[in-house]
Order: sequence, then C-alpha cells, then structure tokens
Amino acid sequence: MAFPDIAVPDLALPGVAVVVIGRNEGDRLDRCLRSVQGLRTVYVDSGSSDGSADRARAAGAEVIELDAAGGFSAARGRNAGIERLLADPAVLHVQLLDGDTRLDPGWLAAGKAALDADPALGAVFGRLREEDADGSIYRWLCDLEWAVAHGPADTFGGNLLARAAALRDTGPYRTEMIAGEDPDYALRMRAQGWRILSLAVPMGTHDSGIDGFGPWWRRTIRAGRGFAALAALHPTAAPGYARSRARILFWAGAIPLAAIIGLALAIAIDRCWLLLPLAALLMVALQTVRVTARESGRHGPLRAFALSLFLTIGKYAEMVGLLRHHCAQRRGGTS
Repeated sequence: MAFPDIAVPDLALPGVAVVVIGRNEGDRLDRCLRSVQGLRTVYVDSGSSDGSADRARAAGAEVIELDAAGGFSAARGRNAGIERLLADPAVLHVQLLDGDTRLDPGWLAAGKAALDADPALGAVFGRLREEDADGSIYRWLCDLEWAVAHGPADTFGGNLLARAAALRDTGPYRTEMIAGEDPDYALRMRAQGWRILSLAVPMGTHDSGIDGFGPWWRRTIRAGRGFAALAALHPTAAPGYARSRARILFWAGAIPLAAIIGLALAIAIDRCWLLLPLAALLMVALQTVRVTARESGRHGPLRAFALSLFLTIGKYAEMVGLLRHHCAQRRGGTS
C-alpha cells in the first residue's frame, strides 16, 4: 500500500513531549515517529522482533525495551513512557501515541492551545481517521469507531494529549487490563476532577492493518473483554458499559440459548417447540432490519446493512471476550 509523504509540522512547542508504544509496527512506526520529529519522544517497545527499537533510535527517540517477564500490554508500555517523562519538570503536556498512528500537522499546536486556555482540562483529543477507510469494510468500521462527537467527552482512546499534572493525579494505567485500559484511565482522570474535551480538529491517521475477518474478529473479542472489565470497575460512573454488557448477554447469550433449548425440546418432546428457535431467528432479523433503517440515512442502504450485519456478528465475538474476562477473573485476574 502506498502512502503519501508525511508533512512534518512545525513543532516549536515547549513543554510538550511524546510517548509512543508499539510492537512490530514496521513502516508504520517510521511514519509515526516522523510525525513528531523535533519533539522529545520516548518509544516503548513490547518485545518487537522486526527491529522497531533500532528504528526508533535511528529516528532520535529515547527507547525503553520492556522485558517479557512483566507481560506485554499497552497499559504497561504507556506507564513506562509516562514515568520517564514525568520525571522531567519541564514536561507540561504528554502526547500519548500508538505506533500505528501518525499525527496531523497542527494537531499538537491546537491541543496545546486548548490545554493552555483551560486549566481544568486534563486531556484533549481530535478526530482520528482510519488509513484507506474505503479500502475494506473492516477499515471503514474502524473509521466509524473513531468518530467521536465534538465537545466534553467521558472517555478517550489511546491517542490523546494530556496535561502532566492530570497524569500525576490519576496515577498509572491498570496493567492487568489488556482491553479497555484507556476508557478506564479517562474515567479515573475525571474522578480526580479533570475534564476531557474532544476538539473539532484533525488529530491523526490510524493504520489498523485490518483487512480480513480474522483480525476483525480478534479485535472485537478484545472489545468484549473491555466492556466486561469496565462494567465491573465503573458500574455507576459509566453505566453505558453495563448496558453494553447486557446487550451482549441478551443477543449472544439469551437468544442463542433459547434457540438451542427450543431445538432440544422439539427433538425430545414436540415439534411445536420449533417456534422458539424460529422466534429467536426472527428477533435477530428484525434487529438487523431496524439498525439498517436507522443508519441508511447516514451511510446509504448497502453500507448500513453491512454495519448492521457486523454489529450482529460482533455480539458473538464480544460474548467470547466476556467469557474470557470472567475466566481470567476466576484465575485471579491475570491475562
């Protein structure tokens, strides 16, 4: 896939430093580091085997290579980079950045201006776009996920500009979380009295590399794990996650279970029980039609149907994630 040349912004931004995390990002890491060229940058590597650490050194970044003994996770990587930068009192704002993302020119200046203008803001983020969003349905779904309404925000993702004081107040990311660690951190930051703002400004371009069903399915399983963890950790501060968990349990738990019970009873007792799986199938079909109708105005009928279909299929992947989360909790919370 060909990429256009990346414009390197004017980064005369005193007090701003960058934490980049990654594992085997390849050329994506080069583009990421070029987009923050000129700023103090700490790259935290999670056991890459493609020479990512050497790429980062060649780009002028400080490199931290995590050892495998502690386990690799985005949370652990962010913590290592944040700890390094917060040791320097000259660092006032920290841009957290995934190695598969490159910043837009002008984002850091806009984000810094917003933080400087409002001392109550703990973090800001802008519009993230997916690379080649029209190249596959999976990339388009990612691009939809990044579309967050402008204005006050409850949570953020992995790419944001945070005030150093807010990071100190909030403390480290939860390293036991392999999914949902970013919304969890945002909720904890807000609990410390800081506000979060989504700016109407382009922030960057993300390259998921997801062009097939398998990677999308695995990513959706991780989302299910995140919903389960966040619903348990923040039942009142973020009730939306509990509602998401309930929807997963209904559509990928109760509905299939009812269908299986109906089939079993039809075989063992009476064929009239076939009405139960037929009713379950009808409910799924009606839900797909309802979502398609709701989204057709925004995306057109074909894309709306694809979105509805993947939302339906995704519930089963998220159910796998829920189950894996609860199995991990029974083992003592390790992943």
